[in-house]
Amino acid sequence: MERLRASFDEEKRKNKAKKKKILIIIFTSIFILCMAIIAYKVYEHYKSNKANNEVREILENSNEENVQKEKSRIEKLNELKEINNEIFALLEIKDTNINYPVLFCGNNDYYMKHNYKKESSNDGALFIDKDYDFNKPSSNILIYGHNNIGSKEMFVELLKYKDESFYNTHKTFNFTTSDEEAEYEIISVFLSKVYNQSDKNVFRYYYFIDAKNEKEYNEYVNNCKKASLYKIDATASYGDQLITLSTCEYSQKDGRFVVVAKKINKIDNET
Repeated sequence: MERLRASFDEEKRKNKAKKKKILIIIFTSIFILCMAIIAYKVYEHYKSNKANNEVREILENSNEENVQKEKSRIEKLNELKEINNEIFALLEIKDTNINYPVLFCGNNDYYMKHNYKKESSNDGALFIDKDYDFNKPSSNILIYGHNNIGSKEMFVELLKYKDESFYNTHKTFNFTTSDEEAEYEIISVFLSKVYNQSDKNVFRYYYFIDAKNEKEYNEYVNNCKKASLYKIDATASYGDQLITLSTCEYSQKDGRFVVVAKKINKIDNET
């Protein structure tokens, strides 16, 4: 009987030691996996910052060969196009980090996870909605960008426009293509969301790219004005080129923060 009890106790001890070993292996594996994920995130953040710093150096530094005459934004854009021919424009909002290339590749997925150099990036890049038609061109250039928590890149600082006092001193921004450098005047700043298909009588701003007629254009502008967080006197008339800047906003599920502007003039860079 004693021998049987001793054998049972020994088996119990071995099973306990085996379970402990398995738990150690599991927790060690989880720890290694977590460290690998953290290392990957740190590397992605480093790579994203490196790419964004490189583009800022191109966009913000003067021409080294001739410091007396800074390169125009169009020249800088063309320089970036040599890196990636899917770069369509440059967007700059003063007193923010928003000074980036804007890309177009015909889908709304790729630049969610790739930067302007086509490197994988959690910050992604600013990109134009896939349905924009450059041949017309379409009425509205709808531009998306991430608002990643913990980052200062892409459209994180677009949310400065929640504050009316920021709008009052930053009513315009610059948008540069290969054809022109233009100034856009903000006509609305509002909160929205991605609605369910079953939702009725809601303003799905993200469906508006090209107006079929004047009525459709005016409906979009009027809905933007009604939704605005604060009163903005400037508005748009049928035929005005619009830009809509869209990013995530976390006060509600699937929330969005939106800034809409119209083109008011070309910027003359001649000296």
